[in-house]
Amino acid sequence: MTMPHRLVLFDFDGTLADTAPDLAAAANRQRHYRGLPPLPYEALRPYASHGARGLLKAALGLDAGSGEYEAARQRFLRDYAEAMVVRTRLFPGIAELLDLLGGPSYGWGIVTNKVESLALPIVRHLGLQDRCLVTVGGDTTPHTKPHPEPLLHAARQAGIAPEHCIYIGDDERDIVAGQAAGMVTVAAAYGYCSDDPARWGADAIADAPDALWPLIERWAGGGLNRRP
Repeated sequence: MTMPHRLVLFDFDGTLADTAPDLAAAANRQRHYRGLPPLPYEALRPYASHGARGLLKAALGLDAGSGEYEAARQRFLRDYAEAMVVRTRLFPGIAELLDLLGGPSYGWGIVTNKVESLALPIVRHLGLQDRCLVTVGGDTTPHTKPHPEPLLHAARQAGIAPEHCIYIGDDERDIVAGQAAGMVTVAAAYGYCSDDPARWGADAIADAPDALWPLIERWAGGGLNRRP
């Protein structure tokens, strides 16, 4: 088997997969339990990449230090696990991008802060497990992003040096992690960005999934490099 020369790594929620509808539904269930009306999807979508912490803050105003937080988090996670592939889909254009990455020059993988028990079933549901070179969840290593270790672990597993990797994500912590790992970074501005991606210092910004392939080709050709 020919090993790829370069590795394209993706965040999952808000970058590869549009998981926000199912995450927002689980958040609104927590409001239902408290007799509160559901929030509009648009109000919850920007927090989908922040997982339970961000969604419970948006839906209920609960911080991690609140006495109610842990019980609410556990219930949110149970509810989400029961219905996490109802409306979740790949973003339009991502399937075609992954087809382009299926050649001998590139490998691709996933690095997410979603724990493996939630991430891997969705990866399988979307039919990605046999095409993905490596999947790193939030509990695969002792660290989560913005720490670089999950990205470095993915590179080691794939047998590709970090300087030959690019990381694409829709949250500032993705860019921080990628930079700390020594990788070129791309901000997925079409995702669940809760602030302006132009502030993150990424090496490039993709406003839509179909902008990713030209950026990847540019990077592979030496025309997209890490910022000094």
